[in-house]
Amino acid sequence: MATVQFRIGNQTAKTAQPLLRPYEFALEKGFDAFEWVSDGRNHGWHELQMGDADRRRLRQTSLDRNLTFSVHAPYTASPFTADGLAEILESIEFGGAVGATVVNVHLLAERGAEAFVAALTPVLKHARAQGVKVSLENTPQTAPEDFNAVFARLARMPEVAGGRVGMCLDMGHANLCPSSRNDYLGFVDRLGTHVPIIHWHAHENFGDRDSHLPLFTGPSAQDDAGVRGLVWRLVQRGFRGNVVLEQWPQPPEQLVQSRERLRWLIAQMGGTV
Repeated sequence: MATVQFRIGNQTAKTAQPLLRPYEFALEKGFDAFEWVSDGRNHGWHELQMGDADRRRLRQTSLDRNLTFSVHAPYTASPFTADGLAEILESIEFGGAVGATVVNVHLLAERGAEAFVAALTPVLKHARAQGVKVSLENTPQTAPEDFNAVFARLARMPEVAGGRVGMCLDMGHANLCPSSRNDYLGFVDRLGTHVPIIHWHAHENFGDRDSHLPLFTGPSAQDDAGVRGLVWRLVQRGFRGNVVLEQWPQPPEQLVQSRERLRWLIAQMGGTV
């Protein structure tokens, strides 16, 4: 049997009521991935809402249901600050406890690749100890060249041996990047082959704002060539990881429709789900 390359799922959302409804939906609809998005103790879900018993139960459910977890550290959490680093480490602790494969952190390029990698070192060490990988996500401000520079430096670190760190490709953010506006495929094409893509945040926009439209409801509603091209590129790069549908639409069944069409497209492009 071919190895599954694309595990498709959804994530928590602070707009959901109750907050755990997206997780329950994932179980009901047979998704094979789910992402816990920490809102940093503000108005949504965060790790401290889950005690030890809850974490053990989640870990067992993931095993029983073949559901792969990932964790998204708070988007405001920066490894450059003590508070931000503590939040990221808290996400890693949770990820290790529930058996998550990946903890996602935004790549911050403002101080340069060298400074970011230095700040990330305790994150990578803790992730290795907890048995989780770290994925670095592109924000709308980060360019492919930022990832090329960061991963060139990461390649020299023992903490990342064995594929312990990779990129989270956020296609919507790539579509907003000033140097690849409305061209997320061009963004991917500028990534060096030394940048492993291990996680995919899937949502669309029209290049105007980070609107997080479900797949096949934005530009690809009329022409899915962009999504097809992205899947083909990921297959060619040997992608194996989670595809996270970053929405909580109304009705949420839109996520099932997006998943089924994406599954069909992946199969057409030679991938496995």
